[in-house]
Amino acid sequence: MSPRLIAVLLAAFLAWLGLTTPAMAAPVQTLTWTANNSTTDYASAPTGALPGETTIVFENSEATGNTTGMSHTLTFDTSTPGYNHDVTLNVLANPFDPANGRHEAVVTLTPGKYRYFCTIPGHTTMTGEFVVSDGGGDTIPPTVRASVTGDKDPSGNYVGSATVSLTATDAGSGVASVQYQLDGGSWTPYPAPVVVSSVGMHMVHYRATDVAGNTSAEAVEHFTIVERQGDRTPPTVTASIAGSQDASGDYVDVATATVTATDAGSGVAAVEYKLDGGAWTAYTGPVPVTAAGMHMLSYRARDVAGNTSPEGMAHFTVVKSDTTAPVVTASVGGTRDADGNYVGKAVVTVTAADAGSGVASVEYRVDGGAWTAYAAPVPVSSPGAHTVGYRARDVAGNTSPEGSVAVTVVAGGDTTAPTVSMQVSGKQDGNWNYVGQAAVTVTATDPESGVDFVEYKVDSGAWTRYVAPVVVAALGSHTVRSRATDVAGNVSAEVPGTLTVVAAAPPPDACPSSDTRETVVIGGLDSQVENIDIGNGCTINDVIDENAEYASSDRFVKHVKAVTRELVADGVLSPGDRNRIVTVAIESGVGGPPAAGRGPDMKKRW
Repeated sequence: MSPRLIAVLLAAFLAWLGLTTPAMAAPVQTLTWTANNSTTDYASAPTGALPGETTIVFENSEATGNTTGMSHTLTFDTSTPGYNHDVTLNVLANPFDPANGRHEAVVTLTPGKYRYFCTIPGHTTMTGEFVVSDGGGDTIPPTVRASVTGDKDPSGNYVGSATVSLTATDAGSGVASVQYQLDGGSWTPYPAPVVVSSVGMHMVHYRATDVAGNTSAEAVEHFTIVERQGDRTPPTVTASIAGSQDASGDYVDVATATVTATDAGSGVAAVEYKLDGGAWTAYTGPVPVTAAGMHMLSYRARDVAGNTSPEGMAHFTVVKSDTTAPVVTASVGGTRDADGNYVGKAVVTVTAADAGSGVASVEYRVDGGAWTAYAAPVPVSSPGAHTVGYRARDVAGNTSPEGSVAVTVVAGGDTTAPTVSMQVSGKQDGNWNYVGQAAVTVTATDPESGVDFVEYKVDSGAWTRYVAPVVVAALGSHTVRSRATDVAGNVSAEVPGTLTVVAAAPPPDACPSSDTRETVVIGGLDSQVENIDIGNGCTINDVIDENAEYASSDRFVKHVKAVTRELVADGVLSPGDRNRIVTVAIESGVGGPPAAGRGPDMKKRW
């Protein structure tokens, strides 16, 4: 009798006695996914589950094998036909996030099949399925096996460490969970091979439970770990950075990293390095680094005895051999009177360009004040004569000479910024999400000097001149901001708006009672052409419709020729497959009396 059935009978018996079982506050099961450095597969994932409240655990951490800091998601499919769509789950995990890459969510599963995948670009093959079953009829527990691997001495003891791997299978409802217990400790979920390195005798118990609740008998594996004899001292490893340096100590154009390792015991077996948080790479010779910017080189070495050195680090910066300062200019906007003074306000716009290493920063100051980082046009509204200074610095450290513009501001004129509003339009679903795309229309008015131009930006993009409604088609939540500048140079406050774009629902099934035979069959004759869905829920057999009424066999053949011609044009059929279907239609006799010597009982011979 399965544990699930026992629980049901016990609850019924207690109810008959007038008693109740204690309420379970925790979900009935936990499903765990793990990820590592791979972009093609999850490190581990469940294949089956029971219906009901469930704790979902997604861990993408150093403990699960992610040593590169790569992000992954665990996302449940809510649109592909054939799967359950009642659970919305989209968890992003990174080894360095506040949860150290381990996240939990509680969901409610229903019987059926779920599909999950990773949404990170380039990780599209990270996908899988699991089945939720009530386990009815399955009373056979899973089969679970263990294997222990590692270096052995002549006595069969494992030297330094041993790795325990568990494998479970279940031909009934599927494996729900695998657990292990090391040296009498607590039962622990098994996500990946377990490395045991403490010296001495060890005992690993293990078991597995299927979706129906059947648990295998506990099994045990014994092994002994002994100390690795001889060399216990890790290698000594150092790094040096070479290249031409500027006055700031930065390397010009290229820095060459050389890693050196020594080991007086068993000797150096391997040297590795990684640059800027990338993957560990075998070191075979000096590494040239040419990308401009700050860099961090990490390095380590391992000796023949298996001792690994602590990770070392070297920081350095590469700059390009740019000796030309940026070119920086300024322009002044605003309303001017007959004497050339700016009425109410002058707006100074600074522009910088650098053809070498690129612009690193732009600064300005008003009337000899402190230098300030330039981020947007600078309004000068205090009446009187003013001088606005400006300068720019490139990535290589070259600073332009200070430029300046003189402006005189007089009172009066337009000092009021424009009024800006946004309107979002598009098809919406029941949750007010925009289906497929949304269009954002920006309107600005200024009753005084008039609107000069309008700008917008989507999410973290750059400010862009607005000339027509902005179409937002990327799926997900977005923030659209807008602002306007009038002829007098007044800039409005930013106006934000949020919207969410979701994928369009698939078209309705045009043939809910579809002919799903494997091949196209007409009048009992098999064309040997695959009977595929043509894209709207109908199969080729559906559109041929051999059971409809036709005035004659010739009329039926003309119908088949017409529909298959369209399927060839749509790329559903090849010309060769169309010829096979038309031939079978001619020989089938559908639509009229069969031709002499032919009939629905005859099979096509190719």
